[in-house]
Amino acid sequence: MNSLSVPRIHAKTPFESGASSSSPVLMDGFHRRLTYLRLSVTDFCNFRCEYCLPNGYQGKRPDNELTLSEIDTLLSAFAALGTQKVRLTGGEPSVRRDLADIIALAKQKSGVRTVAVSSNGYKLGKHLSAWHSAGLNQLNLSVDSFNRQVFHKMTGFDMLPTLLKDVDTLLETTDIRVKMNGILMADTAYDNLLAALEFVKQRPITYRFIEFMQTSDNSDLFYAQNQTGRLIKTYLSEHGWQAKVRQSDGGPAIEYQHPDYVGSIGIIEPYAKDFCESCNRLRVSSLGKVHLCLFDSENYDIRPALMAGDVAQTISQIKALMPKKPEHHYLDAHSGLMNNLSLVGG
Repeated sequence: MNSLSVPRIHAKTPFESGASSSSPVLMDGFHRRLTYLRLSVTDFCNFRCEYCLPNGYQGKRPDNELTLSEIDTLLSAFAALGTQKVRLTGGEPSVRRDLADIIALAKQKSGVRTVAVSSNGYKLGKHLSAWHSAGLNQLNLSVDSFNRQVFHKMTGFDMLPTLLKDVDTLLETTDIRVKMNGILMADTAYDNLLAALEFVKQRPITYRFIEFMQTSDNSDLFYAQNQTGRLIKTYLSEHGWQAKVRQSDGGPAIEYQHPDYVGSIGIIEPYAKDFCESCNRLRVSSLGKVHLCLFDSENYDIRPALMAGDVAQTISQIKALMPKKPEHHYLDAHSGLMNNLSLVGG
């Protein structure tokens, strides 16, 4: 497996466990095909982003995160159900020393076309070679500002120049696709848009603006800094940008392109009325709990099946949850259901 030595895992396959060999389709009660798994491998994060964990991660990092064997069982089950894209998230997934092994496991699965990681980019240069060797296809980086001082204030880390240098190294030495995400803040939105446009002018990077989502512990900041995506869309429309066709296994972003730019600009608007119509994803936490929606108050524990290495039982439990997946989130009415976005990767 490239240059990595991935431990041999002995999970029961669907056929060894008596699972049905019917066509691999995972469909919810609203006829949406679910092909995208977002797996949080840890809820620990070393950053102190003011909109997520302003006081830093509280308490001790859990010592019972999903093991490599349990993750292999989970990935086998989702692959058997037609998953085409796996995103490894956190918290900050790079704090796991076996992240490259997890990437390699995901790449082994039949039908999985894209393996992605969402990261804050801390020590990206240190991890890049191992992630590339493991087969990483896409990296999403959280870059909330191109201003060094603003970045430091928002994250608690003065590392923006190093991060951007590491990104250029990645572009020059690998075929990993890069996307950057930034939270829309009223105070910085316009300046960050101009800086993002300059950054993607000659780089094959998509910079995506994400509308600020209210959680139970960021209400004051939300009401002070809430900025809709209309500002970005209006600017792009007035300057010759055109919306791109959304990929079937893609996320919720609307991406825009311009003939004079190598890169592109994206917008994620969770409060848009049709945001959930094309939902194609499920989330699993680092403790083996399925979240059918980012802001759903319920979660469902499938860890016993993962601990047993039973792919067939895992498949059965996932399929049984499909009628419970909600048609849409309830951000407008119940914004406080999630304490912070590090739990299941935002």
